[in-house]
Amino acid sequence: MIDALVGLLGPHTAVPVGGGDICSAYRVQTQTRRLFAKTPRRKDPHLLAVEAWGLRRIGAVVAGLTPHVVHVDEDWLLLEWVEQASPNRAAAASLGRRLASLHSAPAGAFGEGPDHGRIGWLPLPNGSFPAWAPMFAELRLRPLADGLPNTTALIDALAEQPDWAGSPEAPSLIHGDLWSGNILWPGVPQLVDPACHVGHRETDLAMLALFGAPYLDTIVGAYQEVFALSPGWRERVALHQMWPLLVHNAMFGAAYGRRAEQIAAGYLRG
Repeated sequence: MIDALVGLLGPHTAVPVGGGDICSAYRVQTQTRRLFAKTPRRKDPHLLAVEAWGLRRIGAVVAGLTPHVVHVDEDWLLLEWVEQASPNRAAAASLGRRLASLHSAPAGAFGEGPDHGRIGWLPLPNGSFPAWAPMFAELRLRPLADGLPNTTALIDALAEQPDWAGSPEAPSLIHGDLWSGNILWPGVPQLVDPACHVGHRETDLAMLALFGAPYLDTIVGAYQEVFALSPGWRERVALHQMWPLLVHNAMFGAAYGRRAEQIAAGYLRG
């Protein structure tokens, strides 16, 4: 399939690079520029289109926070190539400030996002909710909660917007899949592979903490200087982490579901 790029780019060379579990990826050199190219390992007419939508949407709010989308179709997503460097505290602080700028911009209603959204190869349902907790329950947790009784009970409890879900906040445009592997570290960090939608800003920060991010303390500290987090945010980190845990449960195995069940039980005990 790599030969299909000839029609898009003309003569080029392509070298395989890491692209995750869903896509094959390449560093492509044309006569005039270097690009990143990815193609799905399984046919999905929407996967790359919604990824490109998220990259463009985030980049429209905070210029340069995502790589430029050069081309997208059902088979290929082409991005400008980003030369990476090692993470450092200055870059982490820049990321924290720019993430706060993304989250503080007007965004719409909770649950809004592209049709046919994706996180990994799983559907990312959209909708429109006046508050975060019921949106998180119905759109993010319930579709992934089969066979998890504690998680199902927590979903039902979230409909009542309990105190442990936090005080009301304005909706934020979030990356939605913000683990460290989706951060590029040039001089000014950039984000890739979004599951972009309108949600709660603490979800992005909780996912950074779930799988570990370089200089996370610096990222959060710089974020707080721009857009202070609401009181009690640390006690809600695990709640926000339940969604990526359920995603991983569906994609990679039951250990993640067991962790989600433990978290749900803790919140239900109060």
